[in-house]
Amino acid sequence: MGVVAVRQWVAAVVLLIAGRPKLRSFTAAQWRPVLALAVVFATMNLTLYTAIDRIGLGLAVTLEFLGPLTVALASSRRRIDLACALAAAAAVVVLARPRPSTDYLGIGLALVAAVCWGSYILLNRTVGERLPGLQGSAAAAAVSGLLYLPVGAAALWLHQPTAGALLCALAAGVLSSAVPFLADLLALRRVPARFFGIFMSVNPVFAALIGMFVLGQHLATASWLAVAVIVTTNAVAVGTAASHSREKTAR
Repeated sequence: MGVVAVRQWVAAVVLLIAGRPKLRSFTAAQWRPVLALAVVFATMNLTLYTAIDRIGLGLAVTLEFLGPLTVALASSRRRIDLACALAAAAAVVVLARPRPSTDYLGIGLALVAAVCWGSYILLNRTVGERLPGLQGSAAAAAVSGLLYLPVGAAALWLHQPTAGALLCALAAGVLSSAVPFLADLLALRRVPARFFGIFMSVNPVFAALIGMFVLGQHLATASWLAVAVIVTTNAVAVGTAASHSREKTAR
């Protein structure tokens, strides 16, 4: 909880500086998606971090990745996307297959994070339509940071961190919020969105490898195959959607 709170606070500071939202000029129609985005942002990070603590980095990030994959597939009526959805569903069953040691709460939290990530994408689209620049995202990050003030302060008070631990928490806030956010912005200005989506599909693989080599969290062979299936379905869905879109434009 304390690490998530610090991450939210760092994200709020960085985005407020970058976006400089004019909060007093926001209308009710603009505030509604901003507040929803703030709640989703806060819930997504808390559930993901808790899931990582319970089921490991690779499995948690892979399950969370189902959120954007579902958003990408939901609006399509193509047969190949239906096949991708079925393959991803089968891979989830393999990942979450019941065993005596299965942590169902951890899996459930990762799936909640997936729902939040999908909602985050849809809400960001709405916020972007109603507010210029980064104002909406900055305002949502600020509200999310405020939500974590009481619980974050309590967590840090009850479990007072050492200077080293606090520096690690601040580094997590910078490396998992500020740097990726700015990198995404710079990448999206130079790389087509369809390629960006394909690049994002390697996240579960990186998470599983980092979990294995850095944290000593090993996945079973069947779980590795399931991760590969989910990554492949995303790449196929995004890549074929881009080709289909170009064909329609050419016609």
